[in-house]
Amino acid sequence: SPQISQKGYNFVMTTKSKKTTPIIFEEVEEEEVMPDTEETITFKRSHFYSVLVVLAFGVGILVGYVLWGRGTTATAAVPAQAAQQPSGQGGDAPAAQPQFTRYDIPTEGYPGLGPDDAKIVIVEFSDFQCPYCRRFHDETYQALLDAYPGQIRFVYRNLPLTSIHPAAMPAAVASLCANDQNAYWDYHEKLFSSEALDEATFIQYAADLSLNVDEFTACLASGKHDEFIQTDMDFAIDLGVQSTPTFFVNGLAIVGAQPLSSFQQLIDKELAGEIP
Repeated sequence: SPQISQKGYNFVMTTKSKKTTPIIFEEVEEEEVMPDTEETITFKRSHFYSVLVVLAFGVGILVGYVLWGRGTTATAAVPAQAAQQPSGQGGDAPAAQPQFTRYDIPTEGYPGLGPDDAKIVIVEFSDFQCPYCRRFHDETYQALLDAYPGQIRFVYRNLPLTSIHPAAMPAAVASLCANDQNAYWDYHEKLFSSEALDEATFIQYAADLSLNVDEFTACLASGKHDEFIQTDMDFAIDLGVQSTPTFFVNGLAIVGAQPLSSFQQLIDKELAGEIP
């Protein structure tokens, strides 16, 4: 399946059974270290004279070219594509058309915000502890919704990078426990604005939103949403998603915490019917 990757948090998988948890790694810049060895090069006198002979021969060839070679005409191979251009036309090849791949991303049963019949459906695979996901939320998310009022349905799907973000899975569970009480998006906002992601904070947010705290706390410990989140993770990995955040705009992938303009370029083409 296609591999989708860009700057963000990348991960690799071990052989996966139905309940496998991904092993996930941050991108690391590696500097190649060259061996620090001293090398001594020794020339024999005969080798030295051999080098002089080769140099003298080369100088002779160069002099012959200067004296006799100026009357010749050099020719170069012409690229077939340029040779086929009509007369009077430039030799540049036509610009290649960008290739678009649409992925089938189910949205039914996942937290969504916006009209059900919106022309643009954006699905985000994300992690509440991921700094790049938070950057998108802080810098682009609301501006994107404001730029296309009534035209976007935004769907959130969980991809907690558990090996580097230990609080990501509990935060995903907490968000779904809030969803059980019809408070998903308000709780979503609190998680992405929080400096702490622990059980005490989760419960405090539930109280702040006037949720049933006893029911919410029991939900946190129940494990009732674990399989749902694992299914999200498995789907993303099988699809080839390799980093968070990854977005699908009507099935067209955008990877990383891209600025508003990147989304607008794709959405405007989609609304204009320019993408097959």
